[in-house]
Amino acid sequence: MLAVGTRPPEWIREGFAEYAKRLPRDWRLGVREIPVARRNKGAVIDRLRNEEGERMLAAVRDGARVVALDSTGTNWSTEQLADNLDQWMQSYRCLQLLIGGPDGLSRECLSRADDIWSLSRLTFPHFLVRVLLAEQVYRAWSVLNGHPYHK
Repeated sequence: MLAVGTRPPEWIREGFAEYAKRLPRDWRLGVREIPVARRNKGAVIDRLRNEEGERMLAAVRDGARVVALDSTGTNWSTEQLADNLDQWMQSYRCLQLLIGGPDGLSRECLSRADDIWSLSRLTFPHFLVRVLLAEQVYRAWSVLNGHPYHK
């Protein structure tokens, strides 16, 4: 994951770590934190979002499959996510999930993405999305491996 925001609350770190450690070694899941652009009175949101986007795109690995999280994206069922992850794991060395900051992802990040995924029509705090994604990746792994967790 490439996620805007540093210093999440401890319960976010713990929640993410719990699901990440359940995954097998070949499904390693980590977070690279991208600093939030400095906000001050009168800051222009597009400029802040673009600054964060530049940092995020600089961290994208060559040849990676990039999936951006955005409300404009496609909603997938757990089974569809599992199928997508299975295909991506076979076709790419690296999958990078982009999580925007308080103001979302830049247009450039969305343009770079191979897929745009919407977790829900609801809006979630950007730190919480880390835990939700980790749980969904673990759930997808459990579907693909016949693990009872999914039930």
